[in-house]
Order: sequence, then structure tokens, then C-alpha cells
Amino acid sequence: MEKIWIIGIGRFGLIAVDRLSKKYKNAHFVLADSENKKFELIQYSNCSLEQTDGVKFLFEHLKQDNAPDWIIPALPVHLAAQWCLCSIGSDYIGRIDIPHEIDSSLPNPMRGPGGDIYVTHASFLCPDNCSEPEDICTVTKQKRKQNMFELLEKIELHRFYSLVIQSHQLAPGVGGFKPAQLFDLKNKIEQIQGKMLISTACRCHGVITGVEKK
Repeated sequence: MEKIWIIGIGRFGLIAVDRLSKKYKNAHFVLADSENKKFELIQYSNCSLEQTDGVKFLFEHLKQDNAPDWIIPALPVHLAAQWCLCSIGSDYIGRIDIPHEIDSSLPNPMRGPGGDIYVTHASFLCPDNCSEPEDICTVTKQKRKQNMFELLEKIELHRFYSLVIQSHQLAPGVGGFKPAQLFDLKNKIEQIQGKMLISTACRCHGVITGVEKK
């Protein structure tokens, strides 16, 4: 039986559990969210509900010897980066601002209130059921210039290392990553001294967090 953790039960978390329940009929889902009232919207017998902060849940429960098959980030924070910061510890690593000089190298960048940069190849609102074809955009039918996860891996910013987790599509409009990708990211961060760009990206969209080892 596959185990899938969905972190966050807002609009996209609900879309994720609905579509993945239909695709992975024998899977067990763990849904984590700090708001109990959202659980009233869940009507699936193959779900366990955890009322807690999503980052805290992942930090406290994700172990290499008892990990789920997939983790679905569906909350308004950069889950992979936040988990790494918690796991490595504030005595050793912290968030930093990303210099604005990087913006000209990014497609359609938008800075969030926490300092993260959100990037996208789309200049329009994407449908929430996009199938993420390998080569073309489902809306424009135009060839995609470059996968976002590849573009961010090659971003050059003076004195910054760039590390990227690829989000894999599991159902239309639903992406996630394997726990092994998180553990690998954490190991790479621990080997680097200095400033880093930590990104999660699929073929079209991504989020970037600036961090620095102390």
C-alpha cells in the first residue's frame, strides 16, 4: 500500500486528495493542516487527519526508515526549504534575502512577503488540471523553452550555490516529491558553506528561498 502525505488542506490540498484518491485507490493518505474545520471537507475512508502545522508535522514525523512514498506540498510556504531549515537547525543555517540582481535571469519573478521568489513560464493563470506535457504548454500549444527545474539549477548568482528539488506530477495539477529527494537536499546543504538558493520546481513553475550557513 502506498503512503502519501498531503501537507496543507486548502484548495490545492483538497484537489490533491480528490484526484490522487481516484488514481491510487489502495493508497493511504495522511493530511496535515493546522485548521480543524478543513477536515470536515474530507470524506474519504483512506485518510488519516493530523491537526498541526504542516512544516512541524513533516519535521517531527519524516524519518528515513518510515517515510511515505510521496509528499505533496499544498500550503503557502516553501515546504522543502522550511523542512531543511528546521532539520539543520537555526544555530547552523538561516534565511537571507535574495539580491534583486537575480530577477532579470528569472521568468516572471514575483517576491512573496517572506522573501521567497515565485517564478513561472506562464504569463496567464494556468488551469488547475494541467497535465504538464513534456514539451509543450497545454494553453498556448507552444514549445516550452526549458524546464523550470533545469533553468533554476543553472542560475548563476555571485557567491550563491543553487540546489533544486524537482516536483513530479502525480495527477493533473498535482505535484510532489519523494522523501529521498528531501534527505538528499539536506545532505547537500550540510556539505556547503556560504549562501544558497534552495528551489522546488516542476516544468513550468518554481519557488526559490535564500539561505546561508552560519
